[in-house]
Amino acid sequence: MHNYKELIVWKRSIKLTDEIYKITRILPLDEKFGLVSQMRGSAISISSNISEGAGRKTDKDFSHFLAVAHGSICELESQLYVSLELELIKNDDFNRITEELTEIQKMLYALIIKFGN
Repeated sequence: MHNYKELIVWKRSIKLTDEIYKITRILPLDEKFGLVSQMRGSAISISSNISEGAGRKTDKDFSHFLAVAHGSICELESQLYVSLELELIKNDDFNRITEELTEIQKMLYALIIKFGN
């Protein structure tokens, strides 16, 4: 078992979730059950899967949940692209968040390689 609260990737994913909540507050009300819900759920899923995997008994299980968290990053990134295309978010916000997503992806991938064997 791993202490997820000590993982930098988990800490950064928590901060990312905070950013997503701030950005989605400005989206139109008619997106409350669309993009807002999807983006928030994807963001929360990243840290949730890291912590759930850390609580599992084997490194292989941990690696599996890290991979699921990686999938949530891809999902969130896609939703950000849709939001940008629909002009619901600003370019600066999009760029800042996708840069952070890329960094989190790299950290997750390194952990997946480390614990996936």
